[in-house]
Amino acid sequence: VQLQASGGGLVQPGGSLRLSCAASGRTFSTLTVAWFRQAPEKEREFVAALWRRADGTYYADSVKGRFTISRDNAKRTVDLQMNSLKPEDTAVYYCAADSGMILSSLTIATNYDYWGQGTQVTVSS
Repeated sequence: VQLQASGGGLVQPGGSLRLSCAASGRTFSTLTVAWFRQAPEKEREFVAALWRRADGTYYADSVKGRFTISRDNAKRTVDLQMNSLKPEDTAVYYCAADSGMILSSLTIATNYDYWGQGTQVTVSS
């Protein structure tokens, strides 16, 4: 599976951005897809995921109510709509995917087999 992330940029606090990740290489609808982020000198952290079964959505507490993850199986894309952005949301955002993910492992980056290249999101006035 190849993943290509796009949509990052510079936005003021309180603003919005929409990230998109395009997938190729295998049946997209059977994959668990997720977004992670990594700020300078910090570990990569879980942001949001869509589990491969039942399309359940899961969010980190820090983004719940502000970010929305969605997928379009026909277009083979997974998007992350980010609203009410804060300076602490500044990071490189990565999309990830995996074919065999179990629910209890969704938030662990090392459990994902496929990664996009990352896109920079900067929230600053």
